[in-house]
Amino acid sequence: MSSSTLRAGALCGLLSGLLITLPALVEAFTGETSATSVPLALSPAFALPLLTALHLRQGRATGRLGEIAHAVNLVGLGLFGGAAFASNLVLFHFDDDVVDETLTGPTIPVFIGSAAVFAVGCALFGAATVRARILPRVPAWGYATVLPLFAFLTSLPDSLLTGALHLLVGVILVWLSTALWRTSGREHLNAEEDLISSRPRG
Repeated sequence: MSSSTLRAGALCGLLSGLLITLPALVEAFTGETSATSVPLALSPAFALPLLTALHLRQGRATGRLGEIAHAVNLVGLGLFGGAAFASNLVLFHFDDDVVDETLTGPTIPVFIGSAAVFAVGCALFGAATVRARILPRVPAWGYATVLPLFAFLTSLPDSLLTGALHLLVGVILVWLSTALWRTSGREHLNAEEDLISSRPRG
């Protein structure tokens, strides 16, 4: 595990959080627009490297639970990200009647199933993060509780609740990314110290 890998994941996570937070702030005044839909659609893709980096950082401390949580969360994030991409970049531009005609057959059950897998994965991964005690507990608890709610409530019409959820999720991702960046720096220093101490003297 290299510090550069962790920092790359932290940077992606920071970008993911900002791509949620900034549009949510704008939409508080303008409502959802085509301009704000684009970053919201792209945000989950940048959360994938963050999730992997977080797992690499705390994997030894989380054990079996962490491995299972990472796998479920990774699959759920991929599914949920695909649904968010379709919703924000495709369905957003359709008339309501066309959307109603489009969301037929297995589409709705698959969307719900994707949200359910994502919610379970977030709850498990957040619990593993709390248990590991490597990253701050507040965003870890937020990941375990706020993101599962976000998975189901984000499909509701725009309101103060959905806007607040977007802001909270963005803040949680930014907080975890910042903490990951800081701990990766400490890990790098510790690795250098171990290397120096292991060299033969004399």
